[in-house]
Amino acid sequence: MTLEELRVRVPELNDYLKYMPDKLNERYWIHTYPPGTIIHQKDEPLEYFGIVCEGSHRVINEFENGNVYMIERNDPIDFVGEVTILAEKERTSVTIETLTECTVLYFSRKDFEDWIENDIHFLRLVSRKVAYKLYRSSYNRGSKLFYPPQYLLLDYLVKYLAEEHKSSGMIPKTRQQLYEEIGISVKTLNRTIQKLKEEHLVSTVKGKLSLSEEQMKAALIYLKEKRHMSK
Repeated sequence: MTLEELRVRVPELNDYLKYMPDKLNERYWIHTYPPGTIIHQKDEPLEYFGIVCEGSHRVINEFENGNVYMIERNDPIDFVGEVTILAEKERTSVTIETLTECTVLYFSRKDFEDWIENDIHFLRLVSRKVAYKLYRSSYNRGSKLFYPPQYLLLDYLVKYLAEEHKSSGMIPKTRQQLYEEIGISVKTLNRTIQKLKEEHLVSTVKGKLSLSEEQMKAALIYLKEKRHMSK
């Protein structure tokens, strides 16, 4: 795929490349990754910058004890390596894994550094995205410290269905995925699921969590009450 073809497929890309130096038309590469691919590994030297043009990915932090914590899920247009480069660090601080098929437009780190030094429009777009993700993270920071695991799990399930524009349904996530994305231990997760089932706030269908319309209404009431109690 050429850059011109990618710009036709992803019209939103054109604003980012509006003032791209002409020489970069010959110095890019494009890669399409299948779901479940690690495209950016924590602690690796960073020699490139990427623009995620298509597909969703997740940003995770891996620890020496084997635990994995999901920091965020991102959709296009997004970037690969921008935080490390703007922070003037040599090595990456997170791992990026594709959730769906992803198409990434790459440039060398040096070309990206030269580009943002001379293109305030592009620098502003990149900085705005970084600031948005920091704002989102800051807004939600602390919830895992102050809310019980039942709240965290129900809040996740309700938000998942809301993003899918559903008032009920099954959440097709494994226990491992839930543990990584919510940030509570597997043991705590299993106990929490059992407790919520006993309270008839969730059900399981073939091992996956599910909320009926009545359970969704009850979950919303529960979450509202917990938020009110925390004030």
